[in-house]
Amino acid sequence: MCHVIVTCRSLLWTLLSIIVAFAELVAFMSPDWLLGFPRSDPSVNGDGVDSGQYRPSLGLYSRCLRIGSQGMGVICGPYAATFGEVASGFWQAAMLFLSAGTLVLGCVACISIFSLCFQSILKKSIFNICGLLQAIGGLLLMVGLMLYPAGWGSDKVKSYCGAEALPYRPSACSLGWAFYAAIGGTLATFLCAVLSAQAEIATSSDKVQEEIEEGKSLICLL
Repeated sequence: MCHVIVTCRSLLWTLLSIIVAFAELVAFMSPDWLLGFPRSDPSVNGDGVDSGQYRPSLGLYSRCLRIGSQGMGVICGPYAATFGEVASGFWQAAMLFLSAGTLVLGCVACISIFSLCFQSILKKSIFNICGLLQAIGGLLLMVGLMLYPAGWGSDKVKSYCGAEALPYRPSACSLGWAFYAAIGGTLATFLCAVLSAQAEIATSSDKVQEEIEEGKSLICLL
């Protein structure tokens, strides 16, 4: 019989697992990892501060540039048609680790929804299994984030950040929100791994067992 068990800790773990997976996916796909140095748009005339200045952005495999009449349009899309055209070998490795970590977190997020009804897989706690997977996913993300700045010395980055750009030194570029989101998601992933143990304790408590023995199929302890 399926028992739907909802506790504060298990619900918090489920929601945070979903949020973390979504945040890492959005960050991975975003072009806002690096913001290039401010540059002038000759097609724009005016004395305003923002009238002729803009900052292009560069992601792992995509970028955003201002185009169009009078420089008012912005187009975003992949700059690499194939994996081999990614700006740097370090970025290629980073993409592999980040995508693997995001995939693991996505699978855990899906499983976490079913944990409300099924608390074990092959007699193993679903929370402990997911917690282990989240720790592994966090390590993959951490390696990817460590490799990413090593690619700042590539020609592609130099075209956005200046010729002085070096590995771990972006020169005139600044870090975009996607990089910080990826870091925050990685830290939250390890938090999820810790919370999974608390979710296991909460869903197997004596109070929950008493409710099961009473024949209840929906157990809510908030």
